[in-house]
Amino acid sequence: MSYKYSPPADRGHAVALIIFVLGLGTLLPWNFFMTASQYFNGRLAGDNTPNGTSGIAAKDYNYDSWMALLSQLPLLLFTLLNSFLYQWVREGLRVTSSLIVIFLLFSVTAALVPVHMQPDTFFSVTMATIWFINVFSAVLQGSLFGMVGLFPPRYSTLFMSGQALAGIFAAFAMLFSILSNAEKDSAALGYFITPCVATLGTLLCYLLLPHLEFARFYLNRSQSEKEETMQEILNSTDKKVLNNGKDLEANGKLTSEAEECQERSSVLAVFKKIWLMAACVTCVFAVTLSVFPVITVRVQTVYTDNAAWKKVFTCVCCFIVFNAMDFAGRSSPSLVQWPSKGSVLFPAAVLSRLLFIPLLMLCNVPNSNLTILFRHDAAFVFIMALFSFSNGYLASHCMAYAPQLVRSKDCETAGSLMTFFLVLGLALGASFSFLLGKAV
Repeated sequence: MSYKYSPPADRGHAVALIIFVLGLGTLLPWNFFMTASQYFNGRLAGDNTPNGTSGIAAKDYNYDSWMALLSQLPLLLFTLLNSFLYQWVREGLRVTSSLIVIFLLFSVTAALVPVHMQPDTFFSVTMATIWFINVFSAVLQGSLFGMVGLFPPRYSTLFMSGQALAGIFAAFAMLFSILSNAEKDSAALGYFITPCVATLGTLLCYLLLPHLEFARFYLNRSQSEKEETMQEILNSTDKKVLNNGKDLEANGKLTSEAEECQERSSVLAVFKKIWLMAACVTCVFAVTLSVFPVITVRVQTVYTDNAAWKKVFTCVCCFIVFNAMDFAGRSSPSLVQWPSKGSVLFPAAVLSRLLFIPLLMLCNVPNSNLTILFRHDAAFVFIMALFSFSNGYLASHCMAYAPQLVRSKDCETAGSLMTFFLVLGLALGASFSFLLGKAV
């Protein structure tokens, strides 16, 4: 069966919507545990222990730093191991099993909301949950990236947009739970039930995808093209053997032609061409994770007498502002591509983001070891907006520029390398956050 004719229409943009939802589903674990910083820090401070025994939780658990580190290490690990894992386990099994485990772990987190636990026990259970849920999230993300790559480029953009909106989704879920005027346990329970429902929705969308004609065309085309290419090679071999009557010579020529067509540069050769973009994307995310959320969640409003605003300040000014502006930054390269990939201004812009580390550390953090220079809420929001917009804008440019620096046949290698260095930046930033958290 040939797949060289025009693809069917994506009726009602159903496939586009499903891929958008799949993108959103991949980053739900990271965003829901990060946005719930106040809930977890509150329980670790003894807010939810029986008999008011909050004194036993006087030590600092560094929840935000450990959460970031234990979320990124599995992603880094499975970025290195994905080629071995994906070779032995089918995509369908990887995706469905990952989503089921993520659903179960979110369910366990929700079930533990009304359960009174000692802070040490609660911290251990939470960290174990974060580790395992992000292990399966890493497998899920890598599997879906590979699947989405079979579709036209527009669908990869939709997948990335869904990932960007996962943070906004989690932030608004937290905002609604805060504004619900329910008891703490009920609000937290509602918050963690939300990703359970969303994960089930993601699973249903994935199971529905192969039943849509447009999706089947692209999902089946890759295998069909491989079979057709192999058949063409075999036919070509038969013709050459028959025409020339020289088997060895014909096979030698065919082998050299095939090797010439399929030859790819080594990983080291590709890295030499994209090393600057790799360093830039590492720096962008290392800077971001070093202060977000570990420093930014500690900033408090100056309007302490306004109880309603104080209650939602972190959710709105930290998480909603960050995720909204990061999404705007990721979307901007489709309109503006500046600085260019060859300009010295690009790495200069990336390095300039280092200034955000002291700027955010000098905001209104109570009991800070540093001098507070930016007390007003507006100053914090302005710095956060620039910080998050530049994160999305520069990271998107790095990922877009790298494949342009290599030959088309090396784009896949370049993309894999950039993904590794992106994750490396996240892990480095999470590690640095321990030091910066102690400094404030």
